[in-house]
Amino acid sequence: MAKPDKRAQDKGSAKKTPPKKEGPRAEQVAGGSPSGPTVPPRLKETYQRQVVAALMKEFGYKNLMQVPKLDHIVLNVGMGEAIQNVKLLEGAVGELSVISGQKPVTTRAKKAIAGFKLRQGMPIGTKVTLRSRRMYEFLDRLMALALPRIRDFRGVSPKSFDGRGNYTLGLKEQLIFPEIQYDSVASIHGMDITIVTTAKTNDEGKALLRHLGMPFRA
Repeated sequence: MAKPDKRAQDKGSAKKTPPKKEGPRAEQVAGGSPSGPTVPPRLKETYQRQVVAALMKEFGYKNLMQVPKLDHIVLNVGMGEAIQNVKLLEGAVGELSVISGQKPVTTRAKKAIAGFKLRQGMPIGTKVTLRSRRMYEFLDRLMALALPRIRDFRGVSPKSFDGRGNYTLGLKEQLIFPEIQYDSVASIHGMDITIVTTAKTNDEGKALLRHLGMPFRA
């Protein structure tokens, strides 16, 4: 009995090799989009490359865990006028959203004040808390673009620390932010910006912000 041709058998039973699946792109592994890697905020790179070393030298820290850093930033707008005109608060919410790049929340009165016709739970302001990337990007724009637009600007007060390394800056009007169009503003209002750090003292907090570029008055 003739043996089957082994070569013909191998040829007939041969299967096509499935296309090899490509692994994740380098930029996807790094957390970037397929179109390109995600670039870390400029101010965060400044902190990692320059500020950490400067603070370790200035305060004699022994390890990186001791070096203070930014934790979060809170932008708060109080709108007492909203008691009479709710649309003013709606405008402030929209402006704060544009400035921060994040949706704010509405703050409400914790107790009633009859003299001001204020009822408990009434909307009286708006605020937003920024962390991580948005925190660094906002602070960078604040120091590099917004603050220099203040008329006769000579620096911010170096005394507005709370004793634990956190800094609060009060602004008189939102128009210093380039994102706000003057013609679309319903009312001019100020805001408080609180920069919360992991510093334990005012000196450490001030040094952190100074090295990041905060223009303190001499």
